[in-house]
Amino acid sequence: MTLSGLDWTIIALFFIVSLGIGLLVARRSGKDTAEFFLSGRNMPWWLLGVSMVATTFSADTPNFVTNVVRTQGVAGNWAWWAFLLTGMLTVFVYAQLWRRSGVLTDLEFYELRYSGPAARFLRGFRALYLGVFFNIMIMASVSLAAIKIGSVLLGLSAYETLAIASIVTVIYSMLGGLRGVIYTDFIQFFLAMLGSIWAAWIILDHPEIQGLENLLAHPNVSDKLSLIPDFNDKDMFITVLIIPLAVQWWSVWYPGAEPGGGGYVAQRMLAAKDEKNAMAATLFFNIAHYALRPWPWIIIALASLVVFPDLASIAATFPHIDPDVIAIKDDLAYSAMLTYLPAGLLGLVVASLVAAYMSTISSHLNWGSSYVVNDWYKRFYKPEASEKEMVSVGRWSTLLLMILSAFFALQLESALGAFQILLKIGAGTGLIFILRWFWWRINAYSELTAMIVSFLLAIYLDIIHKKLGFEPIPEHIKLVTSVVLTTIAWVTVTFLTRPTEQGVLVSFYKKIKPAAGGWKPVINKAIAANTLESTEVRAGKLPLQILGMLAGCFLVYGALFGTGYLIYGNMMQGIMAFVVSGISGMVIFSIWRKIQEG
Repeated sequence: MTLSGLDWTIIALFFIVSLGIGLLVARRSGKDTAEFFLSGRNMPWWLLGVSMVATTFSADTPNFVTNVVRTQGVAGNWAWWAFLLTGMLTVFVYAQLWRRSGVLTDLEFYELRYSGPAARFLRGFRALYLGVFFNIMIMASVSLAAIKIGSVLLGLSAYETLAIASIVTVIYSMLGGLRGVIYTDFIQFFLAMLGSIWAAWIILDHPEIQGLENLLAHPNVSDKLSLIPDFNDKDMFITVLIIPLAVQWWSVWYPGAEPGGGGYVAQRMLAAKDEKNAMAATLFFNIAHYALRPWPWIIIALASLVVFPDLASIAATFPHIDPDVIAIKDDLAYSAMLTYLPAGLLGLVVASLVAAYMSTISSHLNWGSSYVVNDWYKRFYKPEASEKEMVSVGRWSTLLLMILSAFFALQLESALGAFQILLKIGAGTGLIFILRWFWWRINAYSELTAMIVSFLLAIYLDIIHKKLGFEPIPEHIKLVTSVVLTTIAWVTVTFLTRPTEQGVLVSFYKKIKPAAGGWKPVINKAIAANTLESTEVRAGKLPLQILGMLAGCFLVYGALFGTGYLIYGNMMQGIMAFVVSGISGMVIFSIWRKIQEG
């Protein structure tokens, strides 16, 4: 595939704009850590919401969706659609709490909520575990997708692709901090959406497809269209729908869909002007992420089943791909389909994929660097470090994280494989992140236990079990096993260890003001000791917030399914789905102000 001069011009302009933004905001972002990592805590909801969406629109996301559609059908997307539940829980329950906390990073939460050496160790451990190891693996999976795109569309080697894609990203991330990331995200999101929608539209005119109606009727596609897994296929129904909706969404920690909020989503909420903007930004993110973006990717994935019906056809069409670096997987089909785009549009789509890559990587670089600087370097290594020094350390750690992630990108086999590994490492930890705000008894040892046990179980079930020669364990059984054993372990340790110090708990309650139900022992003891006034106790609005969460899910699922049904030509079902979405929107509107009051 050879790009035209117009294609290269479009790509070059995008790189220039991205670098320009980083240079323009560099001086302001370098002022202090609050500016570099939280853009001064004064960002409006619409900028933050778009930034969240842009970050989760990674270069590997279309690849992942394509892999799922080709192997499991459209219904296979429930593996990530189910995370909408935790997303809406964050909107209506946790967005206010995070903004109210006033921390610089979500890891600072640990010493706000817990006490003693265990809390300090937990903060430092997670700074390195999440900010470095876990973060590098996520960025490596994203870089793997960039490698595949570069190989198919541009004929570049893995090293060439990583060098080109990484240099501009790391430069504007180092210079501009979170403000530069957010501003570039805004441009990158619209470019990425335009590219994917336009690409889907053009691909439908491919000679082997000849329109949407022919595509949907094609025998390679017709059995992949259902939005709900087949009830008669029990294995598929359980693994694709039941497990994600019943277990996965609340039990698994995954970036962008953390139970209770966290990671770069928490970073955006902490950067908001106020609690109202934090909620609105997260609501916009969930609507756009789940209802607005998936269908162009799905259409291209379905089209690939016609043009490239199997892996052999992809390999035969692109013999130049190095099998030692890029394994021939179904996720490669997305990039393969883009080679049929005309000049100009191909450059726009390539630029949109570069934008998707850069927005995700830049966010992870800034997020990971914030952990290294605030929760390790300043907290444990050099507490007396000046703001200028910490910004400098943040910039150099950004560069180091980029280099390490590029190295590990060459070790991953597919985006889907990386997704499954990350899910299993975090299996069983999610419930703690949901409950720790509302149940006083959870302590630092609870979280340490959950992290260690889930990690060891992932290593055993994925590596050691296989080497011992036992029969392979289905993925959904591995997930449920990890969740059950991890939960038993951390709950047991919670009751066997001492609770957090009373003074820390009272301070946390006063600052955060969570629903009082799970804090009664702390509240009663504090009132008796005159460290808390009865007027400071609030019952909370948890039932109303849960109603908002459910309405939000119906709003988004209604829009997602309604769009799908209209694409399929099922007008009545599409209209009904949008009616459900509209009614849910009215419910949200009626309770929005009540949730924000007091």
